[in-house]
Amino acid sequence: MAPIEYIPRTRTLYGGHEPYRWVVNEDVPWTPLSKPLSQCRVALAGSAGVYHVSQTPFHTKDDTSLREIPTDALPEDLRVVHFGYRTGDAKKDPNCVFPLPRLRELEKEGLIGEFADPAYAFMGGIYSARRVREELAPRLVSRLTRAGVDLLYLVPA
Repeated sequence: MAPIEYIPRTRTLYGGHEPYRWVVNEDVPWTPLSKPLSQCRVALAGSAGVYHVSQTPFHTKDDTSLREIPTDALPEDLRVVHFGYRTGDAKKDPNCVFPLPRLRELEKEGLIGEFADPAYAFMGGIYSARRVREELAPRLVSRLTRAGVDLLYLVPA
């Protein structure tokens, strides 16, 4: 299986729209950790379209919603829907795009201070960078801030 050619696929999917203007980030809002990783409250977020079996699946077009997934969720209770990558491996083993058990192990081993509950999932490949910037990102940041998260482990799909 050849990899998906993302840019040509995007042009095909959105051919009826005005040409896509790729986002160029001029600076990176890098913030060094203020304490050791072993004392940090770490959250997980992923853009692979993962959702819990009890939740509504994502729409595959411009869905800026979030799914809160309990950090004790079992891999067999996770589902995946996404238009931008081949989801076969993620459906077989969600850990490759949403590593809940691995982060629980890191917490148990003391490598991270605490694995923040819940984890967050969203649909990557959102065409509108403006909607990501104005809707999705602030919603996620607000929840992480309220939860007292020190570090976000973001897993892109």
